[in-house]
Parts: sequence; structure tokens; C-alpha cells
Amino acid sequence: MKILVCISHVPDTTSKINFSNNDTKFDTNGVQFVINPNDEFGLTRAMWFKEKQGASVTVVNVGGAETEPTLRKALAIGADEAIRVNTVATDGFSVAKQLANVVNNGGYDLVIAGRESIDYNGGMVPGMVAGLLNANFVNNCIGLEIDGTSAKVVREIDGGKETVSTALPLVIGGQKGLVEESDLRIPNMRGIMMARKKPLNVVDPVDANQETTSVSFEKPTPKGAVTLVSPDNLDELVSLLHNEAKVI
Repeated sequence: MKILVCISHVPDTTSKINFSNNDTKFDTNGVQFVINPNDEFGLTRAMWFKEKQGASVTVVNVGGAETEPTLRKALAIGADEAIRVNTVATDGFSVAKQLANVVNNGGYDLVIAGRESIDYNGGMVPGMVAGLLNANFVNNCIGLEIDGTSAKVVREIDGGKETVSTALPLVIGGQKGLVEESDLRIPNMRGIMMARKKPLNVVDPVDANQETTSVSFEKPTPKGAVTLVSPDNLDELVSLLHNEAKVI
């Protein structure tokens, strides 16, 4: 079984986010980038299939050379090879078209993508990849078993979960729950050294229209100031709750 894991290069959740050019561009200065968490769950599940069923695992990213350290980390975790499509990820459709072309050229049986990336939260790429490939698609995936060319998939739905059966080729949008957080892997020194010798292939993009454009960004409203009250001054606490917060 050939597995392709789609990897997004996203800011670490602890990074301080700023915008430039009148809030129309994301400012990458001083930002640490990581594997998109939803993709990391998918990569960990792919490693299970590699170790238990002998699957081959390829990771792919659409982006410039600055994304290669993220791909190298995926290789250090255990992926066999990496592909970087040499173009800027502008919108969901153009990214999906690049990924679909990689799948067509590689003949992959299973494509694992994150449900969404944590930077733009578009949530559209996995479904569009499946549509372009005319492949089966399951989103919000929290469980996946493969037996030959058949798959049993558990997905999260409102108020519960649903188990479905389908066939390969398959595209899934994975998320937290696909594996346990305790199963996520930290690259060790041996993995890091081996990753340097694994192939990272840079391929040219195909023509793809940019269907959406980010017009502007806006930060959330800052949280209000916090008033600290001594635990010995209950009268002041009651007064503030009554007169200012107006909750009693």
C-alpha cells in the first residue's frame, strides 16, 4: 500500500502573530513553523501502517524552500521520502490541484490530509483533492483501519461518531483522535541522521487558478484587564461583582 501524507507548514501555536502591508499579509518574521497538528496525527497513523502492514509513506508539501525543514522533520519521524511542489500555497483550490497531480503521478492508494490547517482554517483541501481524483472521501476522521483494498473509517459527527466502510483509493481528512496524543512521535537522533539521506524531491507545479484571495486580516479583540482582589477582602469582591461585572 502506498500512502501519501499531506503536510502543511504552519506557525507554532505559541508564536506571536502579526500582519503587514495594512493587515493584508502575514508577517513571518520571528515565527517558528511546525507540522500542522492535524497532519501530524495523520502521519503517525501512516507510520503504524508502515510498521504493521509494510506500507510505504511519502509526505508532500506545497510551498517554497522554507518549508523543507518541516518535511525533514516528517522524514525524521519515519516517512520514506518527501515531495515539495515548488510553488507558494495561495489558496485551497490551487493547493488541491497540485496535490491531486502528485497523487496521479505516484499512484497512491491512501491520501491522508489534516481536516484543516491551523493557520487559515480553510478546511477545504482534502475534499477538493478527492473531488479532483474522483476518489472516496471521509472527513473528520478519528479512526482508520485498512484490510486489503477495503477501509473501515470512524468519523466524528454532531453528538457522536459514525463508522463507515469504503474502498481504496481513499482520501481522509484526519484530526485529533486518529491516534492518541501520547502516540505522537518526537524525532530521535537516529531518525534525524537518517532523514538527511532520504530523498526530498522538488517538483514543478501544474497550472492552477487562484480561486480565492485574502483581502485583510484582523486580530481578535484584546482581553480586558484583570482586577486582582485579596482573598481577605470579600466585601470588595462582592462590590465589584455587583457594581462592575453586574453578575450578582
